[in-house]
Amino acid sequence: MAADGFSFLGRSDAAADIVLLRRGTEVRPADQRDQRADGLVLAFTLDSGIDLEEDRPRAAGVDITLPLREEPWGERLFQITDPSGVVVQFVEWAAPVS
Repeated sequence: MAADGFSFLGRSDAAADIVLLRRGTEVRPADQRDQRADGLVLAFTLDSGIDLEEDRPRAAGVDITLPLREEPWGERLFQITDPSGVVVQFVEWAAPVS
């Protein structure tokens, strides 16, 4: 679900929901409205298909702040960043080389 300054991520089969609010949103208490989420990374691990998952936000016009790459230790990942500074990272682990 989404509205001006508000995004809600949830699944009916999961026990956790994520709410992202734009800085300055009046829903937040006045002393919290201008806080940034510096240093916060919210990571989602995928079993497969990370290439297709990167295409979805890009097609919706979302800025990919770290394009898909593979780290030497086998982690494939990409990141987007919400307006409050929350980094949302999508991770898929490459199959170990035998």
